[in-house]
Amino acid sequence: MSSYDDDTLPLQPPIRLPGKATLASAVRAAPMAGALQPEGDDTEVLAFWAEHCRKRLAGDEGLLLELVRLFLSREPLSGKASPTLTGLGLVRQAEPYTLSWLGLWVARQIIAETTGQDIPVMGTLADADAATLLHGLRSYPESERGEELAGWLEGRDEQAAADEIASVLGAVSPLSRAVGVELLSTAFGEEGRQALARLLEEPKLGAVIAARTGREERQPTPDEIAWVLVDMAAALLEFGGETGEVIESIAMGMKPEEQAGTIAILAFGDHPWTGQVLRVFIDHHPDERVVAAARKALRRLRGLADLRG
Repeated sequence: MSSYDDDTLPLQPPIRLPGKATLASAVRAAPMAGALQPEGDDTEVLAFWAEHCRKRLAGDEGLLLELVRLFLSREPLSGKASPTLTGLGLVRQAEPYTLSWLGLWVARQIIAETTGQDIPVMGTLADADAATLLHGLRSYPESERGEELAGWLEGRDEQAAADEIASVLGAVSPLSRAVGVELLSTAFGEEGRQALARLLEEPKLGAVIAARTGREERQPTPDEIAWVLVDMAAALLEFGGETGEVIESIAMGMKPEEQAGTIAILAFGDHPWTGQVLRVFIDHHPDERVVAAARKALRRLRGLADLRG
């Protein structure tokens, strides 16, 4: 199914879903269930319904887009709901015409399949490892993040949990790293801050932590500057932020000629997101001098990558 394919879909906040038994009961109660006759246990019923919904929506782009719009907006329809969506149990049969639990469940799967974004479900990260936790928390608003973290911490020693998060900061994505640094700075008290302090002398990672926590005594070395700039910009890019925000995170109010000089050094870092950040400058920066510098930096980056093997 490829009708709804948006590579730049911003990270979506988590949703709440009931358990499998409740969702399966909703399938059996859907108006179309009598004709389609889903059979088996709850898992089999849900698998059958998910596949039927995929096929039905794949054949009608308008219905697919309506379902996705309802999910993304979290607002009710302004007009009458589609009989197909209500018949499948995906939209309420009475006003306000919002997605049902079943509709949220199906829409989440479709968005994951078409955009690659696995929208988190509240309460599902409790047994995750630290890297998976940070990845999942990237789109959580502050209140939901605290709730999910509390579930993850239940039954864990807080010091060990802080150390576990600290141990993966160098290996996770830029936004996951930003989330981890923030959690250790604010949610773990002195244990978290000490865990971060122990990482300050780590190459690259320590420089990012210092920049994010205001540790001015830990200044980046010349070869770390590019890595820190890219990491900060990449976190915004990963979240789905506006291109202007990504550009400003590096431009920092500098004049175009100064920006061009800063862009030139990005090629000498080996951050895995450097190419994507440079593409933002090439495609969206209004000043041709900066665009030219970004193009040159991207060519140099590719050349250096070839030399590194």
